[in-house]
Amino acid sequence: MPEITAPSDKKIKLIVNRIHNLPTPPMVFTQVNKVLQDPKTSAYEIGAIISEDPALSAKILKLTNSSFYGLPRTITSVKQAIIILGLDVVRSLVLSASVFETFSKSKAIDKNFLDSFWRHSLSVAFMARIISRTKNFPSLLEAEEAFSAGLLHDIGKLVIFTHLPEEFKQVKLAVEENPDRLICQIEEEVLGFDHAMVGSFLAQKWNLPGELGNAIKYHHSPEDDESESITTLIIHLSNYLTKKALLQEDNQATAVSVAPSSSLVWEKLGIEQEKEDELIQLLQTEYIKAETFLNMARGQ
Repeated sequence: MPEITAPSDKKIKLIVNRIHNLPTPPMVFTQVNKVLQDPKTSAYEIGAIISEDPALSAKILKLTNSSFYGLPRTITSVKQAIIILGLDVVRSLVLSASVFETFSKSKAIDKNFLDSFWRHSLSVAFMARIISRTKNFPSLLEAEEAFSAGLLHDIGKLVIFTHLPEEFKQVKLAVEENPDRLICQIEEEVLGFDHAMVGSFLAQKWNLPGELGNAIKYHHSPEDDESESITTLIIHLSNYLTKKALLQEDNQATAVSVAPSSSLVWEKLGIEQEKEDELIQLLQTEYIKAETFLNMARGQ
């Protein structure tokens, strides 16, 4: 991921560096992330590293055997999971389990906020996977990277919530008083930066792939992503569709707090905007399988 150089990025770096105990990933995640950069890495090597952390191994197997993947038989070892699902899927699962573990330990727990946060994040992750399948992208890595980016796209909100609680309360109050305004705009006014910037900085600290970090940073403004990343486009659209789906469930006629999706994004992804309702329906079907992910995010 590119080094932080822009004035606004330097500002966020200074501010975030003042946050004590910025979340760090489990050691196993760091090791797996490093080893996976070697194309010669085998399923045996990855399985051996993950198996050194019994708790993380158990979580990965729990996710692997969830209805989300719909495997015909129970998977009993991480190595077996890698062979059947592939390295890219297991990397995604390691990241998911690591994020859940890191933030479920927070003492500043607001169960309502946390539940709402993870429901939205997982919805965007699932929608990202749906769009990837709809587009028939040739690389499984792209689909799994989109899933991970969807899961983490709002992670900056969680950092602000857990490490800047007073500022978070100010943002929350302003959002409640101005429901027609976007939260990222309010964050800019209250904090001087938004959750997307915080999230991208955390992604850099965790040494996540640059494409994933860019998707987090530019999910509200894909036109600013000079890399023209497909993942950024997918997360922008997934975020929009997920919020529209929620509004439909609440029987709300207007989407006043949802930024309109860019027609350019639909065009670049090669998806017709008329398929919006169809994609939302697919999400609602897919989300039924989210229970295992949600329980783990809650620390259960």
